[in-house]
Amino acid sequence: MKYSGYLVLAVIGSLLVSCSAAKRTTGTLDEKIKTERLVELHTKSEAKFTTLATRVQVKFDDGSTSQSMTVSLRMERDKAIWISASILGITMAKMYITPQHVSYYETIGKTYFDGDFSLLSDWLAVKVDFYMVQNILLGNSVFNLYENQYTTSVTDSNYRLTPKSNNPLMQHLFLVNPLNFKMASQQIMQPEEQRILRVDYLSYQPAGNYIFPKEIKIDAIEINNQTKITLDFRQIDLNARVSFPFNIPNGYEELTID
Repeated sequence: MKYSGYLVLAVIGSLLVSCSAAKRTTGTLDEKIKTERLVELHTKSEAKFTTLATRVQVKFDDGSTSQSMTVSLRMERDKAIWISASILGITMAKMYITPQHVSYYETIGKTYFDGDFSLLSDWLAVKVDFYMVQNILLGNSVFNLYENQYTTSVTDSNYRLTPKSNNPLMQHLFLVNPLNFKMASQQIMQPEEQRILRVDYLSYQPAGNYIFPKEIKIDAIEINNQTKITLDFRQIDLNARVSFPFNIPNGYEELTID
């Protein structure tokens, strides 16, 4: 990697660490809160459900293409995520994600992908798996907070969890909302690949006995590219009967990920 690449990434990373676009909260912050207690409260905030169904307004901008559409999102917790985008009843794209597999197709270019998580990792700029994607959508930490040691501080009206020892291949930090102890911001950096994923939770909404994200802003940053995705979740239905219809049409061209 060239020195200039390190320098640009370091500048971007320092901006992420010092500034959060997550919406400021008015909750009372306990500056003496113990890390163990904060981790416990965040873990307890995780929604316990079987299935989830909602519609999401999605805006996507990668600098060359800008799109906005409403998609259907269905989820069976820890088992499947299904996304369908349609306009006037006509399917434009579908994606079906399980812990082992990612399948996707889009009808305009007639392309498809059927394989591992390289497609989503390419879109989000860092390596992800099923549980990371699920946790991003639910406002949960992408990593198990009990598997690392953190220090706690207060910044920008949120709690900040910083790893005591960061993996040099995948560094991260979390901001926790003091109102509901869900994530306010998640920031992941892969220095060697010169990639940064930043997820800011601008607002939350109740559904059943739990709290779910309402507005999410995602920035996937690379040295020569930045993709911006915003998600606005509508009413969330829990534990309803859901299905995941998915079938790649014949004659589509397979996408390859370098």
